[in-house]
Amino acid sequence: MQLLDGKKVSADIKNEIAQQVQQMKQRGEKVPHLAAVLVGSNGASLTYVESKVKSCQQIGFESTLVALEQTISQEELLEKIHQLNQDPNIDGYIVQLPLPEHICEQDILMAIDPDKDVDGFHPSNFGKMALEMETFLPATPYGIMELLDRYNVPTSGKNVVVIGRSHIVGRPISILLSRKGTPGDATVTLTHSRTANLQEFTKQADIIISALGVPNFLKADMVKQGVTVVDVGITRVEDKNAPKGYSIVGDVDFEMVSKKASFITPVPGGVGPMTIAMLLKNTLLARQRKASADK
Repeated sequence: MQLLDGKKVSADIKNEIAQQVQQMKQRGEKVPHLAAVLVGSNGASLTYVESKVKSCQQIGFESTLVALEQTISQEELLEKIHQLNQDPNIDGYIVQLPLPEHICEQDILMAIDPDKDVDGFHPSNFGKMALEMETFLPATPYGIMELLDRYNVPTSGKNVVVIGRSHIVGRPISILLSRKGTPGDATVTLTHSRTANLQEFTKQADIIISALGVPNFLKADMVKQGVTVVDVGITRVEDKNAPKGYSIVGDVDFEMVSKKASFITPVPGGVGPMTIAMLLKNTLLARQRKASADK
């Protein structure tokens, strides 16, 4: 069994980006600038955004945290989005989800300039991805593809089962793994909460990608020997023995499934760090595109 170590690979990617940023500085070019919009004070969202800002500092990016009150109206938030779209100093930005209930997430995501949409959520970017055109790939699926690529996990002709059909992970990763190229050329089955006899699919799978959000859902008796398992799930579970009072648990019963797997991601330290690394990679791409357009 080999661990798909997202912590290590993300550090490698950050180092690669940092070297490119250093070269940009030496040439007197503007370095990438990433902004993050945070509405309210959700603990998990705050931790995630702070880690993005910290990563920007590590690799030499400029970063801006736009912290807004939980009570902000949708109209006021849309005005802030418009300002970010127009700001020439901002190369890319993200709006941290989830948003408060009184704000329509879809309206906000639709308002983001696709050329600054480094999360890859805008329909324009999603459509380009589906058509195999160059675009910003959604950060988490992008991170999974990079992990599979860097560990030389074979995907061509393989039977892949994706658990979960969200627009953020499940659907995009099913598209990416079925496209031509490496990693890709896989036969993908997208399963979800209404899939009957899910175990029949997972037992046949060469690769399983679980993005369900149900702790320890995937058991050893649901997978075959030699399977590759990518665990996207991340859930806080109460744990009185843990220093913080909770543990971070994935969708996969890691202890038992890892005994049958050829490759497997840990939680934490697997897909999570890769998501931030690919967000940075998208921001670098946004800067490079803008620089080319300005020439």
